[in-house]
Amino acid sequence: MNTKDVKAFLILFAVVALNSCEATHHKTVSTPVRRSAPAISNTGTRTTPANQTEIEYQTLSKTYKSETAAVLTDILNGSADQDKTSVTVENKSRCNMVLTISGNNYFKKVPIAAGKIGAVMVPKNQNYNLSGMVCNAVYQKTKFVSGPHRTAVSN
Repeated sequence: MNTKDVKAFLILFAVVALNSCEATHHKTVSTPVRRSAPAISNTGTRTTPANQTEIEYQTLSKTYKSETAAVLTDILNGSADQDKTSVTVENKSRCNMVLTISGNNYFKKVPIAAGKIGAVMVPKNQNYNLSGMVCNAVYQKTKFVSGPHRTAVSN
């Protein structure tokens, strides 16, 4: 092959290669998001509160020990003679969340997946602060708990 033939071959190859590539079109749907000021993480990158919550959720989910049996026993049989009772939170949002429950000498973080229920046993007859981020919205409530307590959160 001479130089002219090599150039013609390369041009023909490039044309065939470019024509065989198909354009891919992706439909994107824009969802309005309430934005809050991004935080700067330890690595120097900016993360939103929702991203921070998701990272915390993923980390906590790996080590969290569920109290399902004790909670179900409390809900079904009551706990009149017990010193603890259940707090149950249903996450009706589309985002994972980490619920923080704090009270007098009590502190616990509970990972709750989107559309799921999280529950813990807490000492009775105390005020508890229930808080967390739900899809970039802050959830916070103070509740006096003397018996089984159930609540639902959504965005």
